[in-house]
Formats: sequence, C-alpha cells, structure tokens
Amino acid sequence: MKQVAVITLITGLMIAGYACTRQDNTDSSNAYTAIRAKFGTRIDPDNLLNYANQAIPGYINKDNTRGNAITNAKATLGRVLFYDKNLSIDNSISCGSCHKQAFAFGDNALVSAGVQSGVSARHSMRLVNNRFSDEVHFFWDERAATLEAQTTRPIQDHAEMGFSGQNGRPDINALIQKLSAIDYYKELFQFVYGNATITEQRMQECLASFIRSIQSFDSKYDAGKAMAGNDNNPFPNFTAQENQGKQLFLQPPQFDAGGSRIAGGAGCQGCHRAPEFDIDPNTRNNGITGKLNNAAGAPELTNTKSPTLRDAVSAAGNSNGAFMHSGVFTTLENVIGHYNNIVIAAGNTNLDPRLTPGGNGQRLNLTPADINAITAFIRTLSGTNVYRDIKWADPF
Repeated sequence: MKQVAVITLITGLMIAGYACTRQDNTDSSNAYTAIRAKFGTRIDPDNLLNYANQAIPGYINKDNTRGNAITNAKATLGRVLFYDKNLSIDNSISCGSCHKQAFAFGDNALVSAGVQSGVSARHSMRLVNNRFSDEVHFFWDERAATLEAQTTRPIQDHAEMGFSGQNGRPDINALIQKLSAIDYYKELFQFVYGNATITEQRMQECLASFIRSIQSFDSKYDAGKAMAGNDNNPFPNFTAQENQGKQLFLQPPQFDAGGSRIAGGAGCQGCHRAPEFDIDPNTRNNGITGKLNNAAGAPELTNTKSPTLRDAVSAAGNSNGAFMHSGVFTTLENVIGHYNNIVIAAGNTNLDPRLTPGGNGQRLNLTPADINAITAFIRTLSGTNVYRDIKWADPF
C-alpha cells in the first residue's frame, strides 16, 4: 500500500508539473526549429529566462500589471518584438533603438531617430520599473490609458516607426501581415498562445509583459533600507552627504507667506514617492512647458507623467540621457536647480499647486551643499543589474 501511495504521489506531481509547463507553453518537445535557428542559445524554448518570478523587495507595493500577468513566454515574445526592426516600415528602427539597455532603457540622444529621417516629438522616457507605479497612464502627456495601449502607438507614429496609414504609408494591419509571414513569429505566437494568429492585442500583451519585467532593486538605497528599515532612520551604508540628501528629499518644506522656505526639506517626496520613487498620479505639470530644441508653438501644459527616479543616472553617476520631456536639463543639479526657484510662466494654467505655496512660485533656498546632497542621494537609487542582464538584452 505504501508503494502504491508513493507511485500515486509521484504521478500526481508529474501531472501537476506538466500542467504548469503547458500553461506557460514552455514544453517545446524539441520543436520550434525557426526560433532555434534565428536565436540560437539566446532563446531556448525549453529553458526560458526568468521574467515572471523575479525577486521584488517586500516594501515594494505598487503594481500596475492588472489583468496582464507576466509570464516567461509572453515576456520572451515581447523581448523579440521590442528589438525587432521589422516593426518599422523600412526595417531600420525598433523599440530598443530609442530605449537602450545601456541607459536604463532611455535614450542618450536628445531626439530619438525615427524612420526616413523622422524624429520623436519628445525625449524618450526611461522604461525601468514602469510596473511599480500607481500611475497607469503612459507617455509624458498620459494619452495612453494603459501600458498595453502605449506599446503599439510608436509603431503607428508616422515619424517614429511609420505604420501610420497616413500619406501613403501602410497601417498596423500591414505590419501584422508582415510578421505573420516570418517563420520565427509563427512559432513564437504558437508557443505563447497555442496558435500562430497575430493580433495587435497580443502584441500589446507581450510587449507590456517584457517592459514590466524590466526592474531595478539592487541599489545602494535598497541595501540601506534593508539595514535601517525606516527611510527616516540614517542608512548605515550611506555617507553623511547621502543621508543629508535623503532627509532633504523626504521632508516637506515649510514656507512663509511669500513662498520662501523657512524650515523643513525640499519636499521631493511629495511627487516622487519612496520607495518606488514613482510619480504621483495627481501631479500636474512642473513648470517645464517648452518643446524639444526650443521649437516654436504653444506651450506644452499636459506633460504630467515622469519616469521613476530610480536609475535616473548610472551607478557611476552619469546621466541616462537628458531630463524632462524636452531634454532641457542634462544633469541632476540642473533639475534640482529648477525646483529651487519656480517661475510661474504666463499662461501656465496647469502648474502643480505644490510648487506654488501661497500662490507664489516656491523658493526652496537650497544651498550648493544642499543641492549636492540631494544629487548624491538620487544617485543611490541606481543599480547595476538592469544594464547587463541578458534577459533584457537584444536577442538578435
């Protein structure tokens, strides 16, 4: 009887394991020859890289995944789509052309190159830790209601990837036909969905799964938080300057009637909330209303989203591209200097009220030492793994 019970238990575990494998479509049975021929060992259908079960610190509570759970299979297909230049009309541009792993999936160029001499209208936003935010809208102006909706907009942008259906160019249906004729996509969509049908929704699900998988929690800040517990305690692994910058970042300022800080910190935490350092969804514009390269036109008042402050710079302290939608600042010191003295521009009807105490532009009166301390703290938010992990690298 004991032997029968053991056999039954083992059989049950094997069946359960098989069911789990098939749910994620990772049992390729040594098929998928086109995938293997194209990607070699970079994508192994029998041994997918880990996207779905990465370690996340217990203090990270925000998650905008909602109904599109990350699976290894979907994220793997999303990785291929993200880096495939076939997604542009002239096979010259991919998502990864403007969102580069070396820059925390941002762009070191002020303006990102598009198809046939086109360029992006705004500086390309960093994508790291997009999942860990209460803000569910995407693009600087939040025009996409979800990350899923955002993922195919650049593909359909006339200047960026070109499948716009405008001025004689094909639309996204032509792209779907194009991808449907590629052997590795036939196998990849079969692998993920059980059939080879390609739709925009499926592309969106997989691209969003890959992008949400891009995470960074191996920073000096994370190590310090693990030791200190509470952000308000000094972090034992921080320098005195970094701890000073942390307090200035976290503490709200106190202002006099004229909008001049008389006590407290800089209040960065009010909009960029620790420990995710995501943007508060209720934030309005921050006073930067110009366009790329100071182009003429009406001021941009609806840019109210920003990327996380994590990996705003590399672990070495170098900027991961310019800052703001217009790329107007090149250093963290420039950015902090902007908030140090807010100018209320004429016609800016959407300026965040947190920047206008008593109806006046805030004057934080930060000293150069204060600005250097806040800069030093923000640098502690950068990790190293996001720049080198092969699961986020170009599989081509």
